[in-house]
Amino acid sequence: MDIDWSLIFQIIVVVNAALAILTVFREKRDIAAIWAWLLVLVFIPVVGFIAYAFIGRKLPKNRLFKLHSHVQMQLDERLEEQRRQLGSEQKTASDVISKRAISAVNMFSKTSSSFLARQNKVKIFTDGRSLFHRVIEDIEGARKSIHIEFYTFYNDKLGNEILDLLVKKAQEGVEVRVIYDSWGSMGTTRKFFKPLNDAGGHAYPFLNTRSVILDFRLNFRDHRKIIVVDGMIGYTGGFNIGDQYLGRKKKFGNWRDTHMRIIGSGVFGLQARFILDWNATSPTSLINEDKVDPKYFPVTTTKGSVNMQIVSSGPDSDLQQIKMGYIKLITLARDYCYIQSPYLIPDDSVLDALRIAASSGVDVRIMVPSMPDHPFVYRATQYYARQLAEEGIKVYYYDNGFMHAKTMVIDDSMASVGSANMDYRSFKLNFEINSFIYDEKVATELKNIFVNDMDRSTLQTPEMFKKQSSWLKFKQTFSRLLSPIL
Repeated sequence: MDIDWSLIFQIIVVVNAALAILTVFREKRDIAAIWAWLLVLVFIPVVGFIAYAFIGRKLPKNRLFKLHSHVQMQLDERLEEQRRQLGSEQKTASDVISKRAISAVNMFSKTSSSFLARQNKVKIFTDGRSLFHRVIEDIEGARKSIHIEFYTFYNDKLGNEILDLLVKKAQEGVEVRVIYDSWGSMGTTRKFFKPLNDAGGHAYPFLNTRSVILDFRLNFRDHRKIIVVDGMIGYTGGFNIGDQYLGRKKKFGNWRDTHMRIIGSGVFGLQARFILDWNATSPTSLINEDKVDPKYFPVTTTKGSVNMQIVSSGPDSDLQQIKMGYIKLITLARDYCYIQSPYLIPDDSVLDALRIAASSGVDVRIMVPSMPDHPFVYRATQYYARQLAEEGIKVYYYDNGFMHAKTMVIDDSMASVGSANMDYRSFKLNFEINSFIYDEKVATELKNIFVNDMDRSTLQTPEMFKKQSSWLKFKQTFSRLLSPIL
């Protein structure tokens, strides 16, 4: 009896398509992601379903943050007590920030439970060597606690230097806790942190992931970068812990990033985020039924000038708080909006905000790397760069190494520095944290940094994109189709 291979193939195609539709529509997701996954599942049978098993399924929120509401309530009470002690109730938000920024402050207060932290001192770092020199100094000076959370904590020269210092501080009796992402820290195993654990410190992969290979929630990564020393000094931004962030990797060369050192009540937001993530990760919680330890939120006497809000987002919320913040800043811009991001894969809402701003006469400029670190992501970035350039937005390719900064600044008045890229993944899939800043001095400094970077960049014109080969344009267009799941 002859086997009708044609019929068998048709049956496989029909069954595969039916399973693809059932699989994708089982969970609530946006239309763009639905079509992207249907494309993968239908046209790449079997392999597509394996990919979906690891990176396509949504993260069940009831497993995300144990004691989340209880912990958040205690943190809110502690932060309110801090505000009373600082006497901040004597001034309303309108007394310390511009009227234009009030709407952003109110939005973050409602969607992210983010309070307006006032009178902070802020230092901007754009070079890894100077940043980690200061980080090491602050860790060496720690007396009570060191809390560290990074997407990447590599087992290399810098990683071992930081680890050795943490071991030393733990041996001195300082509370040392580390959260790292098992995928972002590929090659760094639990064994790497054994000296720290033996010294009395603690280190866990985010959500206590046992194995990267067997992690069926591979798509959801802890992309945050947080350091809190003694509850008084905080760091956040784009740098990770590893040699490549010091420009030691030949592949990337100079590493151009942006990070912040914060002293003041803004640190409370970083500390609160770390505590929530630690409670979701560690078998032992920092906060349980007892009241939060005051040592984690010491009263600050800092008299700086910078007002800010620490905003976090992730798949534990459908609000996409940081994306909303980006859109808010873009729509508030009247003169200019400068953006730096290693990836440029915006969704329709961000694209529309950029178009509206540019059409309204706002000088919109976006800077991305001139080299890839992820092929599909880079081609998708090129697609959107071409589209935006054709619509009158100035897009620059940074030529002096790898551009990894995630910043936005508008009108010498408001800015954002953090871990979130301008892409779908940071908006919906990753756990991110940003600082939204309402300060003329910091905003002007970030603007000047952008302008200086323009001297090391090439403006991409529509004519330059037209000269690209048909094959390159095809790769860009194809990568763009997968952008909702990259």
